[in-house]
Amino acid sequence: MLTPAQIAVIKATAPVVATNANRITGTFYPLMFERFPEVRAVFNQSHQRSSAQPEALANAIIAYASNIDRLEVLGPAVEGIVQKHVSLNITPDQYKIVGTCLMEAIGKVLGDAVTAEVADAWGAAYWQLADLLIAAEEKEYARKAALTGGWRGARRFRIAEKTPESAVITSFRLAPVDGGRVMDFQPGQYLGLRLTVDGETVHRNYSLSASPNGRDYRISVKREPQGVVSGFLHDRAQLGDEIDVYPPAGEFVLREGTGPLLLITGGVGQTPALPLAEQALAAGRKVIYVHAALNGSVHAFREQIDRLAELHETLKPVYCYADPQPGDRPHMVGLLDQDRLGDLLPKEAGVAAYVVGPKPFMAAVVKALTALGLPESAIVHEFFGPREALA
Repeated sequence: MLTPAQIAVIKATAPVVATNANRITGTFYPLMFERFPEVRAVFNQSHQRSSAQPEALANAIIAYASNIDRLEVLGPAVEGIVQKHVSLNITPDQYKIVGTCLMEAIGKVLGDAVTAEVADAWGAAYWQLADLLIAAEEKEYARKAALTGGWRGARRFRIAEKTPESAVITSFRLAPVDGGRVMDFQPGQYLGLRLTVDGETVHRNYSLSASPNGRDYRISVKREPQGVVSGFLHDRAQLGDEIDVYPPAGEFVLREGTGPLLLITGGVGQTPALPLAEQALAAGRKVIYVHAALNGSVHAFREQIDRLAELHETLKPVYCYADPQPGDRPHMVGLLDQDRLGDLLPKEAGVAAYVVGPKPFMAAVVKALTALGLPESAIVHEFFGPREALA
């Protein structure tokens, strides 16, 4: 626990750290990758090049320092970090690496302002958070390992099926090499993968796009421009190839409730929504499944959702194409604006909206839903990557 004196130092220096947070994280990552190249594989380098990861860490540092004496308000963010770390099999030794490099980066950026007292307070603050996360992650590792079909660390899976779903999305069904059961998961969660591409170890997380069955898992991957792993999976991965897989993780899951569910997805964002829709329908909830795509050629899983709608009268699919091609059959043409979302928003009480897709898409949809009167507590969104500010 931090002492009152250390808390006072953190609160007094937090504004200076906040002002320089992006410089600190911009210094931290290159320093860590140079000194400890073994941790590089854990980080998606495209998020480094886009500055998404450094900015996310900067925002986390600011939030932590600003709430140093009331950490309970950070509960949801901490849970998200725990789930992400568990999906990457983060270990206590890696916290030592991060702490060493982060404190050095703070010293490089702030210079003489980092007195012995300031260094002591910020070092203690880092380890307070690190110890909290390490304990929570250990509890989650142990919980998953104890489940039927559960495991800890990497488990070898083979590609059992490879199915093109659209011009840009391909599904991969992964079965355990040992032939045993696989643990159930909560719809909306994702898998952590570790694989080798051109001699380099890389980690990626992909949403589970089919409901749990105890036998295998399905992920659906969009080919990204210059995507190292997505390109490898689309072009070079073959049936029978083996991949290391970490247990399912994630907090983008269906919350308690019986009211209508509004699932709004863009592009590959519908991958976690597919099992979420099935779960909600099985529970007797009304589901409005809204998917936005450029056109029919890149719209995956339409047949799956249409078949599901034939089985459940409580499911209403709505497809919106920005630029439809001849022969496409969207329900709407153009963009999902506030007026259109207003027409789709159920009038019943207890509506919950789940939004997932590209960041600008989510920002526009969440802004529209809020303007339509849906409370923030009823809107859930998921980032494919580092947690960022949505606006």
